Amino acid sequence: MTTSRPPESAARGPAMASARSRSRLAAVQALYQMALTSSSAEAVVREFARHRLGPQNEPEGGGADPKLFAELVQGVEAAGGELDDMIAAVLADDHDVERLETVLKVVLRAGAYELSHRLDVPAPVTIKEYVDVAEAFYDKRETKFVNAVLDQLARALRPEELEDRPGGRTPIAG
Repeated sequence: MTTSRPPESAARGPAMASARSRSRLAAVQALYQMALTSSSAEAVVREFARHRLGPQNEPEGGGADPKLFAELVQGVEAAGGELDDMIAAVLADDHDVERLETVLKVVLRAGAYELSHRLDVPAPVTIKEYVDVAEAFYDKRETKFVNAVLDQLARALRPEELEDRPGGRTPIAG
């Protein structure tokens, strides 16, 4: 895999325009920071709320949704092992969650969290949002990987939402 760009320097294109999209990107940045520093979700959420989430930090003048940001970061921390098991169940045999590059791993964990815990967000929207987040850090190969993993996970967790899409129905992973 190619080396990712540092999360702090992520380019924000038009796809990152909404407050919810900015929250997802910030959550991935926070999860990356947590992975590198072993900081708690509580501490990182507090730091981001104070220094990084306000409209003053966005070139377009819009800030992230602090409630969604906090829910994602705290939810991923709380469900970490469960999320890794879900991701591992849909990875090819030659892939291991622990061997994934850190940014890629946290993007997948955040996407898996939303697919499994935020049923108010349609699965195709969640997949697109995290593909967009991945595009802030990676080239096409990794974004395709994120799309494939989250699509398979969505088919396992919410088959009724994706029945009519190409690829058919995937049984729920045991």
